[in-house]
Amino acid sequence: MIRYAISFADTRSCDRMTTAKARIFLARTAKETAMKYLPLIAALMIAAPAVALEPIRTEKHINHVLLQGFIGDAIADNCPTIEPRKLRALGELNKLRAYAQDKGYTVSEIRAFVTNDEEKARGKAEAAAWLKAKGAEPGKAVAYCQVGEAESAKDSLIGYLLRSTK
Repeated sequence: MIRYAISFADTRSCDRMTTAKARIFLARTAKETAMKYLPLIAALMIAAPAVALEPIRTEKHINHVLLQGFIGDAIADNCPTIEPRKLRALGELNKLRAYAQDKGYTVSEIRAFVTNDEEKARGKAEAAAWLKAKGAEPGKAVAYCQVGEAESAKDSLIGYLLRSTK
């Protein structure tokens, strides 16, 4: 089979026997070449996953995008004039999942990370700290609304995930 994929038409040959021998010779050479480099190829394939991925919980881009989502969620929960844009949030999560998979994280690693209650609590705590630094604390709906409106005006990811109902 391989000999036909590698063969060539020998127009200089007068008899068909020479052409047939050339095809077999090329096939044998290609197979021998493949066998010669097979250990190197196998070693590279095994070593590729060995490139250490940082734990998903410390990957900066993933955690930054999730933090933006937690902040937007907190604003929508505490401000009566701002609603979440759920389809946009879903789209961002899908992009983030694709990014994580492209980085080398498995689907099960991603799912375990986003469904982990401790990680959710950590994300919500970081969002609360960020909002507190901006002046938004539980019980101050006006402050949450101001932060949400400011983020919408800046065209940030937080603002992209929110809709003002004013």
